[in-house]
This record gives sequence, C-alpha cells and structure tokens, in this order.
Amino acid sequence: MSAPLSNRPAPGVPDGGSVRLRLGVAYDGTDFTGWARQPGLRTVQGVLEEALSTVLREPVQLTVAGRTDAGVHAEGQVAHFDATQAPEDLDRLLRRMARFLPADVRITGIEQAPKDFDARFSALRRHYVYRLSTAPYGVDPLAARSVVAAKPGLDVAAMQAASSNLLGLHDFAAFCRRRDGATTVRELQRFEWEQRGHRLDAYVSADAFCWSMVRSLVGAVLAVGEGRRPVAWTSGLLAQRERSSAVTVAPAHGLSLIRVDYPEADQLGARNAQTRETRGPIADGCC
Repeated sequence: MSAPLSNRPAPGVPDGGSVRLRLGVAYDGTDFTGWARQPGLRTVQGVLEEALSTVLREPVQLTVAGRTDAGVHAEGQVAHFDATQAPEDLDRLLRRMARFLPADVRITGIEQAPKDFDARFSALRRHYVYRLSTAPYGVDPLAARSVVAAKPGLDVAAMQAASSNLLGLHDFAAFCRRRDGATTVRELQRFEWEQRGHRLDAYVSADAFCWSMVRSLVGAVLAVGEGRRPVAWTSGLLAQRERSSAVTVAPAHGLSLIRVDYPEADQLGARNAQTRETRGPIADGCC
C-alpha cells in the first residue's frame, strides 16, 4: 500500500542525471475541466505544471495515477515528474508551492522516488468515494460542492447486493465510455456502501477504472436503491459489450479519488511491465 509522503530532503543526483519526484495532490474539481491539460481550458495538470515550472525554473510535465474527469475531486491523487536536479529542501519547496497555487489545488507532499516509480503504471489499485445525502432538505450548503442529493428512503441493502454482484474481474463495457484501443476489462475489488445518518457513501476500489466507470457503477446501483431496477439487473449488465444507455452516469461532484496503492520499491519495475502489457499505450480516463 502507498505510504504517506515524507517531504524528506532529496539526496544529490550523481553524474548530472535527473531525479524523479513523487507528489501527493488534492483538489476541488469544481472549477477545473478535469485533470488533463487542454488548450485554453483550466485543468489541474495545467495549473500544477505552470506553477512547478515557474518555481523550479525548468519545464515540468506530470504523469498522474488517475486522470479525473471535469468536476471530480481528489484527496489522495499521486503524480510524478523528472527534474534535472534535486531540490535541496523539499519542505521549503512544498511551502513555496502553497504560495504559488490557487486555493482549490494543493501539493500535499513531495518526496524523491525510485527511478522505476511511475504514478500511473506502478499503481496497484485506486480508491474512490462517492458521497450522497439522503436528507429531505438536500445537501448541507458547506458540502454542496462534494456531496450529491439523493432520494430519501433508498434501499441500501438492495444497493449493497447489487454492488456485490459486480465484484471481480469482468468486462465493464456497459459502464464505460469506450475509447479506441482501450480495454474495458477491470478487477473491481471493493464496492461497499456506508450509511451514517443522512450521509451515504460508496467506496469503490479497482486495479484501474475506465472512462466514466465509477459514476456509471454508482448510477446503476442507485436505480436499484430507488426501486426502478431489480438487484440482478447489475450482474446482467456485465454480459453487454457496449456502453448501456440504461445506465445513468452519476454527477461528477460527488466523486473523489482518496488513495492510490503502490508496491514496494523492488517490485516497481515488474508492476510497470505488467500494467503496460495489460493496458497498452492508451491513457485511461476516469471516472
């Protein structure tokens, strides 16, 4: 599993080689057009790269664990980049980035990473949470940017049963917006609902996610909870090989990437090779 970033000073790099830096990143996705850099649009990658390039005085290009869609948030995003030399004081760099970045995105940790570390290809699994409120008055105003209003009286037991039907290694084509050359086979490792008063949160974990998959999974299960579909409907969707028009994509702002897990340093190279062979060159979209 991934360990907290330490912000410890990075050692010097011999022979003038580059150094790989790993970043922990958090952001409110409301006012971003997703993670990925797009000309003329405000994106998380674009804002971070501009700020880092200014502070480090060299071009910075980030690789990220999960390319979140417009409006999706992150509390435990991970990215990396290669710098021509190691900053002398990573704590100082972290503080400088806090001054350069806007209030809706933060670098939460910086550390030197092994050369084999790749924020995307080294990842073992990604963990998301989807946040709902079943309160009759809707969502508390202070949570309105990250929680979605749901119908009161949802059948949570039926929702959990419908979610459990989807666990395992499957082709999730019915839940994904297809991209040419990209596989829709994923291993869904957790899909669990937790209720505390009016708050109802879905915890979803997988080795990786294809484009719109998490929000489609949530949308499908909500149809069961509202009584519009039977529990067995979700498992039947796994037999489809095209995106299902019957599946509603839940709103983006309820979703947040909360953690990414990685193997130990001596296993990074093998994990990279395995993921590249499985996923191919097409970048995953999410979620």
